[in-house]
Amino acid sequence: MGLFDRFRKRQKPGTLRGSSNDDTDHLVAWAKQRRGVEAYVEPKTTVTETTVVLIAHDGEWTRRRVDGPEGARKLGKKLGIPVYDVALVGYPKRMREYTERQRALRKRAQRDNLG
Repeated sequence: MGLFDRFRKRQKPGTLRGSSNDDTDHLVAWAKQRRGVEAYVEPKTTVTETTVVLIAHDGEWTRRRVDGPEGARKLGKKLGIPVYDVALVGYPKRMREYTERQRALRKRAQRDNLG
């Protein structure tokens, strides 16, 4: 046991971490810095609580925990952005394309650094 271990917040085994103010602050700041942002609510799983993915006009995205589907709708209303259920509509093509572009850029950078 480390010197400060007893002072750290401990999560009980089998419990999931909920959303925090840091999560909400990140989502709000992220959305305000981009245009064409939409929210996609991801359902709670056995591993994570409900999350929301914010996707900008160019496909750039970020994901954070929220306080359930209602928390995602409140966030969408606060930001003035549409909120979709990802289980019903899926992810937009622009998100997949953005992720693939980023993957290709990382591979190219790795190759350039090795060579």
